[in-house]
Amino acid sequence: MQTTVQPLQSPLGSVVYEARGLRKVYQTGELDVVALHGVDLDFRAGELVVLLGASGSGKSTLLNILGGLDVPTSGALRYKGWDLTDAEEKTLTLFRRNCVGFVFQFYNLIPSLTARENVALITDIARDPMKPEEALDMVGLTPRMDHFPSQLSGGEQQRVAIARAIAKRPEVLLCDEPTGALDITTGITVLEAVERINRELGTLTVIITHNAAMAEMADRVLYLSDGQIVKQRRNEVRLPVRELQW
Repeated sequence: MQTTVQPLQSPLGSVVYEARGLRKVYQTGELDVVALHGVDLDFRAGELVVLLGASGSGKSTLLNILGGLDVPTSGALRYKGWDLTDAEEKTLTLFRRNCVGFVFQFYNLIPSLTARENVALITDIARDPMKPEEALDMVGLTPRMDHFPSQLSGGEQQRVAIARAIAKRPEVLLCDEPTGALDITTGITVLEAVERINRELGTLTVIITHNAAMAEMADRVLYLSDGQIVKQRRNEVRLPVRELQW
């Protein structure tokens, strides 16, 4: 049977991130731990990028710096021409609030609030948000929006977290092991929601994972090892999530 593939998005959008020589060193007592060794990269609008590497390769450190949750020890990071390298915490807070959506391995939902109310926490403070109902519909949860987290499966809770992340219409969606706590079937459903958001909203989407199967759903794959990008490749086609070889 012939495989159905999604064509690579072309032409690529404008540059969103420019990183040059990013280095991150953590001090633990008298010991310096180098998490990133001079990383250079560009990310463009509308891309879906997978950062692939083993635990300890620097993936989460890089994602945290891109999202304004951490700052590099040295090097330069620009977001749409805006220098984030030495930005003050107030500036980074506004950047996180207005420009970036985060999805983590654990859902961080408030147990006493329904799915709709969890998403509304973001829409109440965003500049130009979706309605919570619209964001939940994008991840296929319209029938479940008035359920509490304890009434939802793990995959449904993660999709609520995705809806919460995209409800403020971020230009960037950063996903840290979004399927790490899920079984394969549930993880496929979650990744389909992420892929739909990238395709329909044009959101630059970066997924970090140790699961090599996810590489085929990306426009571009960056391989990290020991805090460095050791290889990258561009996929001529993006495989639909359900056709990945798990």
